[in-house]
Amino acid sequence: MSVWAWLRNPEGAARFKSGEVDRVLAATIIGLIGFGSVMVYSASTIEATVRFKDPEFYLKRQLVFAGLALLVMWGVSKIDYHRLRALTYPILGTVTVLLAATVIGLGQRRGGAARWITVGPILVQPAEMVKLALVLWLSYSLAKKAEGIKTFKIGLIPHLLMAGFFIVLCLRQPDFGSAVVLAFITFTMLFVAGARISYLLGVGVLAGIVGVNVVMSQSYRVARLMAFLDLAGHRQDIAYQPFQSVMSFGSGGLAGLGLGRGLQVLYLPEAHNDFIAAIIGEEMGFVGVILLAGAYLLVVSRGVRVALRARDDYGSYIAFGISTLMGVQALVNLSVAMAILPTKGLTLPFISYGGSSLLVNAAAAGVLLNISRERTEQASAPTMVPLSVDSPEASVAVMTAAEEGSG
Repeated sequence: MSVWAWLRNPEGAARFKSGEVDRVLAATIIGLIGFGSVMVYSASTIEATVRFKDPEFYLKRQLVFAGLALLVMWGVSKIDYHRLRALTYPILGTVTVLLAATVIGLGQRRGGAARWITVGPILVQPAEMVKLALVLWLSYSLAKKAEGIKTFKIGLIPHLLMAGFFIVLCLRQPDFGSAVVLAFITFTMLFVAGARISYLLGVGVLAGIVGVNVVMSQSYRVARLMAFLDLAGHRQDIAYQPFQSVMSFGSGGLAGLGLGRGLQVLYLPEAHNDFIAAIIGEEMGFVGVILLAGAYLLVVSRGVRVALRARDDYGSYIAFGISTLMGVQALVNLSVAMAILPTKGLTLPFISYGGSSLLVNAAAAGVLLNISRERTEQASAPTMVPLSVDSPEASVAVMTAAEEGSG
């Protein structure tokens, strides 16, 4: 059997037939990727013209990323998700090495954080990969432990240690936003798997205390928090970005100013990246933001539907984890853009400019689409046993075949 056949079918291509993917989920994600390319162009034209003398600089790169993302999503959707079991630890080891490399000084520093690492000609953000890798590992471990998940030693400690390891590495970059996402994914998947509520509540309280200490231990985080509580008072310094973002939403009104007619791109830093939702709010208005939020809600709801219909616990946990990953990142990004939460460096899934986030989310979407496929077992060809024409067995076989054919 070829490698591709092995990836697509764990039981052998002759015995297993895959159905169609969830078309609503696939269409929504493709729509988000296409809409993201349009909005990246609208939000980046002026900056691209000033910096690179090419108004389509970011658009061209985003279209390449979008094309690769669609290819990745299609390819991964063809790979039977059960084959990911054997790849769990190789994936986990690879992302651990990449994430650790950014922490020990091999990463590229931007905006005071070393979150990127160069792999050949590609700039990779390992924290994006870690989120999906953790979902796959948690799904593998939780499905294997079954009822053992209810115990403290087996069901809680190993998962908290693994998640805590990645959270610490993210905080060392520093990347507080990704650390929060990893913690939320772990808590959600443990809850879905049936961990004891008392254990989770205790861990939640402890995590809250640790989170407060982490924030208060760094002066720049305290400053961001104070600026968040008084945007108007800090609109010319540390709160400049969230203040301009809120201005964008306010300028859009109900129906928006129109695609490409927004003015906040002149004042809002990273308008095509982490704060692209603000440009959507200005150009598409309240209606556009509601439709965008509805699209993410549809993705999450269809993902949960896939999880509930999965053939086994492993697939169900993966689907829940990926749905949580996409939902919480969209929720946090939109909340930050609207100044509901302090500033975090999280992208808007499928929309924000950049390759790492888009490709990882596309791979996650591909896994989710593969789980959504309904699989039916095909009957193998009957084994022919030579019988004598005059034997009683031959008569019985002929009569049985005739009855089956008439039925």
